[in-house]
Amino acid sequence: MDSKDFNDSYDQLSTYVEDCGLLFERWGLPRTAGRIWGWLHVCNPPRQTAQDLVDALHVSKGSVSMNTRLLESLGLVERIGVPMSRQGHYRLRDDGFEAILSMRIKGAKEARDIAERGLRVIGSAEPLRTNRLERQRDFYAFMVNELELLLRDWQEHKGKSPVVR
Repeated sequence: MDSKDFNDSYDQLSTYVEDCGLLFERWGLPRTAGRIWGWLHVCNPPRQTAQDLVDALHVSKGSVSMNTRLLESLGLVERIGVPMSRQGHYRLRDDGFEAILSMRIKGAKEARDIAERGLRVIGSAEPLRTNRLERQRDFYAFMVNELELLLRDWQEHKGKSPVVR
């Protein structure tokens, strides 16, 4: 590979990583978390130390620390030990996509339950008020049902497809 090919490949990887950062930002999450997530999809080796992430993404150690903790709490990344290394390493979780969907299901259940509570609070108020809460409750009840089916379908599909590490 000549230097032009390397630079083109590096530019494409950098653009991909930045696009992941922008996606996370649109989701209301830190751009750096998305960049780390994106980098962990394309890096070699697939596990990276905090210093590896600092060097690859040109961000501070504090930013890597804060954002890897966030990604861990979201179920997208896990910290692992590596024999003969005193540093922690980070890698994508195989079930990270399921974690995202599970969080969406939990959020939809919470929104449904809040609407139910609102209906109990206002009791037999005029239809204009109850209709809004009923629509919210019904929408989120529908979402919970459909997302749970989707998660089951995905798990069944995944069971038929080998997971490569």
